[in-house]
Amino acid sequence: MASIGFDTLKFAERLIAAGIPDGQAKAIAEAQRDAFAEALQSGLASHADIERIERKLIEHDGEFKLIKFMLGLLLGGVVALILKSFFLPP
Repeated sequence: MASIGFDTLKFAERLIAAGIPDGQAKAIAEAQRDAFAEALQSGLASHADIERIERKLIEHDGEFKLIKFMLGLLLGGVVALILKSFFLPP
């Protein structure tokens, strides 16, 4: 799992220097650390997840090309039928 380096002691010291009481500053720093950890666990994709998705897309690339080719042939056939029915004499 991915992690974020977060120095709670340094964060708390900055809060104390700004005038926040010691106990309150430590509680805020711990809450911030927990919020970062929860955000990482709940929704952010890791580098491994992104690589796995990229591999799947590469694996299916040939299938996508085949589908595009088949749709092109189908569209060409439809256009040929439309042109034949409207522009060629019976």
